[in-house]
Amino acid sequence: MPEILLTGFQPYGGRQINPSAEVVRTLEGTRIDGCTVRGLLLPVSFAAAKEPLTDAITKHRPLLVVSTGLWPGEPVIRLERVAVNRASFEMPDNDGQRLLDDAVEADGPVARAVTLPVGKIIASLRERGIPARTSDTAGTFLCNTTLYRALGACERLEASARCGFVHLPYLPRQVAVL
Repeated sequence: MPEILLTGFQPYGGRQINPSAEVVRTLEGTRIDGCTVRGLLLPVSFAAAKEPLTDAITKHRPLLVVSTGLWPGEPVIRLERVAVNRASFEMPDNDGQRLLDDAVEADGPVARAVTLPVGKIIASLRERGIPARTSDTAGTFLCNTTLYRALGACERLEASARCGFVHLPYLPRQVAVL
């Protein structure tokens, strides 16, 4: 049965919850257009997140890879168009590692473009009343790293999987004043 690989991250930066983890938990095992959603919760770690991601893509050869992550302060859903070969962290990952101007892949290209139809997805979300926008930067923290690695894994496998990244805003309960 064809699969969709959906990734998200554990909480980080002192937060108790990460919206991307909630999306993965909610959609794990569901079926969408005849495909089963396989969820993968990644550690917020430059080193430890690489192997589970590439192993899942290699083992399951999904038709679609959608990674998700939190962009604090972003008020809408944001679809990324590009991942860059740069890891430069404003804060340490959960292992305490703080990379500054390092390459994600030593011999990788400067950037990789997503293979999702970003414009069509944004239009569809907006038609449904869901605020969304495109973005040309996934930052330089682990969201960008994950997108860059996922695109590279799909390229190396010569897989026809479409691959992209969705940045999520905080959940209402994370910002609601009680």
